[in-house]
Amino acid sequence: MKRILTPLIMLTAVLSVALSPHISLSKEELWKKVDEGLHIGEFVPLDKSRIDSKITIVKINPRFYSFKLLCASEHGKIRMTTKKWCQNYNLISAVNAGMYQEDGIKNVGYMKNFSHINNPRLNNYKAVLAFNPIEPTIPEIQIIDLKCQDFDRLRYKYQTFVQNIRMISCQQQNVWSKQDKIWSMAVFGMDKSGNAFFIFTESQYSGYDFANLLLSLPISIHNAMYLEGGQEASLYFSGNGVEFERIGGPAGFGSENIPGARSIPNAIGIAKKGAAK
Repeated sequence: MKRILTPLIMLTAVLSVALSPHISLSKEELWKKVDEGLHIGEFVPLDKSRIDSKITIVKINPRFYSFKLLCASEHGKIRMTTKKWCQNYNLISAVNAGMYQEDGIKNVGYMKNFSHINNPRLNNYKAVLAFNPIEPTIPEIQIIDLKCQDFDRLRYKYQTFVQNIRMISCQQQNVWSKQDKIWSMAVFGMDKSGNAFFIFTESQYSGYDFANLLLSLPISIHNAMYLEGGQEASLYFSGNGVEFERIGGPAGFGSENIPGARSIPNAIGIAKKGAAK
């Protein structure tokens, strides 16, 4: 596993997977500030039976950072790792934008970026990430829950949409079915203050168990949607002297045996507002 993290900003909060109300930690202990509106947290559940149990979360305040959808279908059909997407498009961090179809390009659900349509079809997945708002009165970014929000109205309020599987509902409920299969995964979340989360676990969980774990953490999570799992899942960050890369692996692999990052067709990235392009 390739992992680079400047030691001075590395943060580990030892948390119980069970009842987070018994945990009392200050914001300074939970998060390390990298820049205004940008924090990193690494959370380690007390269950150490997993190969690499750290959960990495990049917390992003949309007041200070803009969100970008990069699609191979819009950029010469060239797939790249999250690191290359960042380097080529001046992004601080990037994560998978979602699962993709057999053609290796098209998202499994609805995906639109301004005038570019990657996939015009809205399927039965119940979460749609929306950003690049048309109106200043609506949130800059949100996960639209199709079970409790009116997407037919909201689809005319934003320029960018990414549809994926709902993990945590608008009522902070785990909506993933129980299952035995486990895998590494990348997840997108929102907290109750409107901050966005890039969430990554190299350790393998079922979707159900990981959603419960996220609900147990003292991060005030509002809702969350699944992005990608297994070897295709990845998260890259490079900003203010801090650099790290997280890469998923197949079940049963030790972190030292996980192959390098795979090229992906679609990525969600962030750039600091007002930064030179």
